Amino acid sequence: MSDKYHHENLRQELIDTGIRIINEVGEENLSLRGVALACNVSHSAPYAHFKDKEELLDAIKTSVTERFTEELKTACEGAANADEGLIAMGNAYIAFFHRNPDYYAFLFNKQKIVAHLQPDKKHVDDYPPFQLFKELYKKHLKENNIKKSKKEQEIDLIKIWGIVHGMASLACMKGVDTSIDWEDPSNTLVI
Repeated sequence: MSDKYHHENLRQELIDTGIRIINEVGEENLSLRGVALACNVSHSAPYAHFKDKEELLDAIKTSVTERFTEELKTACEGAANADEGLIAMGNAYIAFFHRNPDYYAFLFNKQKIVAHLQPDKKHVDDYPPFQLFKELYKKHLKENNIKKSKKEQEIDLIKIWGIVHGMASLACMKGVDTSIDWEDPSNTLVI
């Protein structure tokens, strides 16, 4: 067995392999020993990074969330206004999961994502990418001097997220055949 233990990306390799294993055989069948075997490292190598399976699971969720959040933030940074920011965020959301379909399956099929859709309430347990989206939506209302009831705002949030999330789901599906380049922001996939 070749031991990549000293490979500087082993921690991330363990995380990515853990995601793949969870998506293939379920979280209940994930083990540090199995991840080590799949990464072709010694059975003890994962323990240098994670004390147990729960710590690996936490690291997986944290890693995916941080990467996703950073990608969405980066996409919005160059936007001239909230409207452009929402489009850029939507396109980045789709492109991120197109590149990382295992992340999509892991986050939305295997984990509990908390997202409070009431626009006027801030919750500490809201999923960070959703918090970004909600803040940008509120900025869109303010910049465009749009007055909507709380219920109308909540419906808007559901519609926008539903469109983007649905498109990301399609971008992750292996059997979907389209000429659209999910990664090209000039397509302005989200309106």
